[in-house]
Amino acid sequence: MKLSKMHLKTLREVPNEAEIPSHILLLRTGMIRKLVSGVYGFMPLGWRSVRKIEDIIRQEMDAAGGQEIHMSAVQPAELWEESGRWFAYGPELWRLKDRNGREFCLGPTHEEIFTDIVRNDVASHRQLPLNLYQIQTKYRDEARPRFGLMRSREFIMKDAYSFDKDEAGLDQSYQEMYDAYDKIFTRCGLTFRPVEADSGAIGGSNSHEFTALSEVGESEIAYCESCSMAATTERAECVDAPAQNDVEMLALEDVHTPGTKTIEEVAGFLGLDESQTMKALLFVTYDEEGKENGYVAAFVRGDRELNMTKLVNALDIPEHSIEFADEEKMAEACGCVGGFTGPVGLHDCKIVVDSELVGLKNLVAGANKENYHTKNVNYGRDYEGDIVVDLKVLQEGDACPVCGAPVKHARGIEVGQVFKLGTKYSDSMGAYYKDENMKDQLIVMGCYGIGVTRTLAAVVEQHHDENGIIWPMSVAPYHVIITVMKPDDEVQAEVADKIYTDLMKAGAEVMLDDRKERPGVKFKDADLLGIPIRITVGRGAADGIVEYKMRRDADKIEISVEDAITKAVTTINEEK
Repeated sequence: MKLSKMHLKTLREVPNEAEIPSHILLLRTGMIRKLVSGVYGFMPLGWRSVRKIEDIIRQEMDAAGGQEIHMSAVQPAELWEESGRWFAYGPELWRLKDRNGREFCLGPTHEEIFTDIVRNDVASHRQLPLNLYQIQTKYRDEARPRFGLMRSREFIMKDAYSFDKDEAGLDQSYQEMYDAYDKIFTRCGLTFRPVEADSGAIGGSNSHEFTALSEVGESEIAYCESCSMAATTERAECVDAPAQNDVEMLALEDVHTPGTKTIEEVAGFLGLDESQTMKALLFVTYDEEGKENGYVAAFVRGDRELNMTKLVNALDIPEHSIEFADEEKMAEACGCVGGFTGPVGLHDCKIVVDSELVGLKNLVAGANKENYHTKNVNYGRDYEGDIVVDLKVLQEGDACPVCGAPVKHARGIEVGQVFKLGTKYSDSMGAYYKDENMKDQLIVMGCYGIGVTRTLAAVVEQHHDENGIIWPMSVAPYHVIITVMKPDDEVQAEVADKIYTDLMKAGAEVMLDDRKERPGVKFKDADLLGIPIRITVGRGAADGIVEYKMRRDADKIEISVEDAITKAVTTINEEK
């Protein structure tokens, strides 16, 4: 493609709305175009890279036995009501009504639709296993869309669904998709780590998230270098401190602690380590109609952080149906006092206790009266929990739950996730097959998603420098850019056209910068766009010499026209 005929608009200045490199560079290169907050269109170069990611996905999904279909993004509410997710999915579900008042949603995912297809089409065990997938636009009404393609309201996703006779079949399908994802993200040029993850609103018994490592990622993962443990901090299990079975319980003692509302303040006032205190967090929950459904008090050791995902899972409620309580209102109902709340004497609320607190002795907790704390609070004697469960965030340096070595943290971008759904949807929606004895059996399901447009952003996050994008060959919009110093020079134009024609005949995808711009402008655009190979046609053209440079390298070399063509074709074939 000749740049003189290409629809291309690059920006010299950083857009005000853009905060992270991928967002900045995709806007500056003109690869994406913002319509409204969280909604982006794709311009020619950006769309070419999206299609290349899709092609990689299709190749690996087809090789793993997947069959591509395409369903509507508009989904009837009845199917979501059957599965129980019309409320559970929360406000991110983009709801709408037609002119007759019938309710629909714009699909954020398609478990219900694919389950409906299979329950109508599959009757016999002979038709299983089955794997269907699609690449399609999805919608989530994000409260705070940000970071460009990272968290948007409209995005492209590959979602696949496996259907098996039993758990053993699901295990095999899950592993096949896990392996396919490993190949997909490797081919896209990503440095990534598969980690155990929470299933969230999708549900199911087991899940892994494929995380592209990046400091700007919203996923935080904990991993161990001494063993294979790796999980999102939402999912990572924690090791409780050793139980203090040989420590004598001391008598309760209320202590005047004026103005000490934080753990740091009360521990400092009493001369204690924060691990000898107990932290209270107060919440209110809501029912399906948005009405208050009761209060919750969660307790963890003072130096710990509460893991909200673990709390939501323990309560078995959607994450959107809980928020921090109004302390004054909760005080009237439950006897708590903001900043001085403890478990002793609380009433009319659900008490959720971190499992670690059960074995610890003589902790300091709020006394449920202003400016007072209680010393020597002990589980079992002084209070009990309605739910006792691991509520902690696995922090950096904590013991690995598998081998005990100190864990490390890293940030990353979730580019894909695989789930073992089991019979969650087939049970609620009645998806059965006839076994060998003609008895009805529930179909066992898995689902597997890849954020196509988020993968594009993740690639840019991992492959850029201060001058622009550095595309991996496999997903670059073009393989080669030919920069002509003087397009009006007949010799340079002739040499450039030869390289352009010969490379395209060899199967290369080529941009020819024949614009009547200053060389500096062309070089800046070439670096900004990040095309992997740059061949510059300048003064040496008369002698059959051009400049050859890889975008990822600082060095450039002068070689003959023929050698440049051969070298480019060889590199493309090795790397694409």
